[in-house]
Amino acid sequence: MDEHAVQTNSAKAWVLASRPKTLTGAAVPVMIGTALALRDAAWQINRMPAVLCFLFAFIMQIDANFINDYFDFIRHDDDENRLGPKRACAQGWITTAAMRRGIAIVTVLACMVGAPLIVWGGLEMIICGALCVVFCFLYTTHLSRMAMGDVLVLLFFGILPVVLTYYLEMPAGEQHVTCEVFVASIACGTVVDALLVVNNYRDLENDRRVGKRTLAVVLGPAQTRLLYLGLGITACLLGLVFISSGSLWASLLPMVYLWLHVGTYRKLVQINQGRALNRVLGDTARNIFLYGLLVAVGLLL
Repeated sequence: MDEHAVQTNSAKAWVLASRPKTLTGAAVPVMIGTALALRDAAWQINRMPAVLCFLFAFIMQIDANFINDYFDFIRHDDDENRLGPKRACAQGWITTAAMRRGIAIVTVLACMVGAPLIVWGGLEMIICGALCVVFCFLYTTHLSRMAMGDVLVLLFFGILPVVLTYYLEMPAGEQHVTCEVFVASIACGTVVDALLVVNNYRDLENDRRVGKRTLAVVLGPAQTRLLYLGLGITACLLGLVFISSGSLWASLLPMVYLWLHVGTYRKLVQINQGRALNRVLGDTARNIFLYGLLVAVGLLL
């Protein structure tokens, strides 16, 4: 979307603040969990939880983006030295007061969308939803500054959404989570984490300057590049678990993703630093979505 001449607090400003390109990371875990449920339940899944899980994931991702935008601005983490895409509060597209209201509204909306899942998952869903909301705030305010962001991605973009999506969509009496589902959730988390790794790699020097201790700051450039490469390889190795259940294609098709991931890694090494790394960020988002699509198709084949 064109970022020029954005009116303050306009609809265009809110769309930009929601960061639509990041929504693929929210969709992929639900996509994989749904594909696993469709396969194991012979397509006889609970369909409403599938819709609600997708909606909840999208809304929570937007909420996380708003929270990140707001707190990075008031902490002065987003300044003229920022290399990443422009942020709404820093650019004056959205006022801080409006962003606070936006965060409140989107958080309440996420809770309203997630609440009906109690019907299929029991009162435990309240705890799961509360954890999502709490850690959505803790990520930006504390944990991302303590090199814990990658752990949260593994948990909230891998294990929790894949496992819960599968559990909620399976018919009553068949809601048991297999080892294969759990391993698939870890693989998903490692793939999505590549997006955070390249984001933190790009911002490494700025984060170090403002005292933001990300994993990239802890590891340094060389080790962070290897981590990025290793995440894609690890996901595909974990995906071999699908062979045990006869889903050979779910193990083979993601090799297309791995080929693209290695190519993106080479681009990362070649560019190395600067705003041009935003191209690597875009390629990584594309790779993540392709991974989810390939795994889902492989499972359904």
